[in-house]
Parts: sequence; C-alpha cells; structure tokens
Amino acid sequence: MHDATSTMLKRTEAMPPDEQASAAPLQLRQLDPNDAAACARWDAFVLQCPQATFFHRAGWLTILRDVFKHQPYFLYAERAGQIEAVLPLGHVRSVLFGKALVSLPFAVYGGVAAQDAAAAEMLEIEAQVLARRLGVDHLEMRNLQQRHSDWPTQDLYVSFRKAILPEVEANMLAIPRKQRAMVRKGIQRGLRSQIDSTVDRFFALYADNVHRHGTPALSRKYFQALQRVFGADCEILTVEDPEGRPLSSVLSFYFRDEVLPYYAGDDVLARDLAANDFKYWELMRRACERGLKVFDYGRSKQGTGSYAFKKNWGFEPQPLYYQYCLYKRDAIPQNNPANAKYRLLIATWQRMPLSLANLIGPFVVRNLG
Repeated sequence: MHDATSTMLKRTEAMPPDEQASAAPLQLRQLDPNDAAACARWDAFVLQCPQATFFHRAGWLTILRDVFKHQPYFLYAERAGQIEAVLPLGHVRSVLFGKALVSLPFAVYGGVAAQDAAAAEMLEIEAQVLARRLGVDHLEMRNLQQRHSDWPTQDLYVSFRKAILPEVEANMLAIPRKQRAMVRKGIQRGLRSQIDSTVDRFFALYADNVHRHGTPALSRKYFQALQRVFGADCEILTVEDPEGRPLSSVLSFYFRDEVLPYYAGDDVLARDLAANDFKYWELMRRACERGLKVFDYGRSKQGTGSYAFKKNWGFEPQPLYYQYCLYKRDAIPQNNPANAKYRLLIATWQRMPLSLANLIGPFVVRNLG
C-alpha cells in the first residue's frame, strides 16, 4: 500500500500544475464569517463566476445571522485550495410557516454557483443531508436556471432583465411610448433625484407603501445593515419635487456591470406626479453614465401590477426556477400575498396604525424569508 501511494504521488508530482489541480480531490467547507481571508476568497470567486449573483456574496451571512437571527450555512467546495462552487443557505424557523432551508432567504436568486459540475453536485447533496439533519419541512433553491427536472418547481415568479444601451438618449427612446411620456411628465414637473447617505427618507416611503398594500415592512435596522455590509454596492436614490419633498425612493444593489433596484417606496402623490417612472429612469440614466450594462428589474409575481408595470417598460419576463425537496410537505409552500387564505390578514394589516405595523412587522416578515 505504501509503495502504491508513493508511486501515485510521484506520478501526480510529474504532472503539469494545472493537471495536478484537476486531479486533486474536492473538499467540502463551511464559510467562517470571522475568517476575513476566507470571506475575501468567497467573494473573489463570486465576482468572477458567471452563475453567481449579488445574493451569493458573503455579506448575506452576516445579514441572516445578525438581523434576522437565522442560522446561515454557507457551503463551498474547493480543490487544491481553489474554490470551485458556493452555496449560501439559511435555516428559517417559523412558528407561522414551518421550518425551511433556503438558498437564499430574502433574496430573489440563489442556489449553487459553480465552475465545476462535480463541485455543484457535492454541495447540493450536502444541502439535502443538512436539510434532513435539521428536520426542515423543505429545501428551497432559488435558481436562475432549472437544475433538476424531477424536483418540484414553483412557477409563480419571473425576473425582468434588459441591456442598458451605451447612450442615455437611446435608453430613453427604448422605453415604450406610454411609459416614456410618464418619464417626460416627471421631468417637466421639475422632479429631481438625489443619492441619500442614510435610509431615513427611503424607509419612511417604503414602510408607508407596504402598509397600504397590507404587507409587513422589514425593519429599519435591516436596511441600515445592508448599507453597512455592502457599502457603495448598496445605494439609495430618492426623487424629490421642486420643494424638496420626497416622493419616491429605491434601494439598489450593484454587482459587476449590473444594477438591481430591489426595494422601493412611494408617497401617495407619486403616481399623479409620475415620480415612480421618473425614479427608474433616473436610476437607468445614472447607470448608463457609469458604464453599466444590465438593468435587472427584479422579481415579480405573474399577473400582478408590478409585472404589468415592468412589461410596459419594455422588459420581457424570464422564468425563475424555484426548486424544492419536500420532506414534511405534500406540496410547494405558498407563503405569499397571492394566496387567497391571507386576504383577511392583508385587510387587517391595512387597517392597523402605521406605527404599530412598523413595530411588529419585522417580527412577522423575518418568518417569511
């Protein structure tokens, strides 16, 4: 046995370095948030891996753990010291909705990001082992592409992505006529955009907006944590009227050459003043001037107002593959406002005083993921 091992080692040493690396075994690891070097390696891989998204960044581990108090499991596979695949997971334990292992809670995209098929398979198998060990009701992967044709798949959501043209005026002309007229209406009314350094104006608009729609708001602490963890890659743009009154605001993420408007809020006057359309135009204009290439309008549920709004901007829906392993469920969970059984809760929430809704909302929404 010793002689055979020695012979194998000698053969490996005789290989070119790239062949030695490919012959090395895969190692399964879990990211330690206190290991700055490991987090930097993780993010370096995410930045250059085509399958990765903003939601694969290591900073989400801190957000899940510190803000939502969910246990994160950020798994990665490496070979010869090089990361080959990553899989961020969060263990959501909810009295209201059960227990789940999700990649990734509070994110629209997730699942495995890999440069190696064997590494991707290793992480998905480990996720299933972990899900069973934790005793969750289901494992959920929020994939951009379908990975398993035999896994139950949620077809409720789509994403909207479109190239940003290199010239500002070309982007304006690419907006369909009706929505372009709304943008010009906002310009004519003297609306202007500002980049905010704090979450204050954004949060006031966002919290009021979601309350009117009957859904609980995420906490101010969460948005402050996003700014702190992601720095310049998390930016707030607020639209004001000529008197400086905030009308509409959006918190966006920046990743590689993409901008992702992710959370937004509007004053009740925003619709009549075209502030919402003007807001997204200003975000696109600024992104164009920065040389960015993709405008990711994010996720929408099919058949909703936001779905129609994005289509009216000339964006075409692209399917999202939210895939599941079901352990203690017979069907895919439907924990979303489109579920008819939540209509009474939504109506009750809308009648609740805003101050009370903002107080208890974060305790409710942390269970949704």
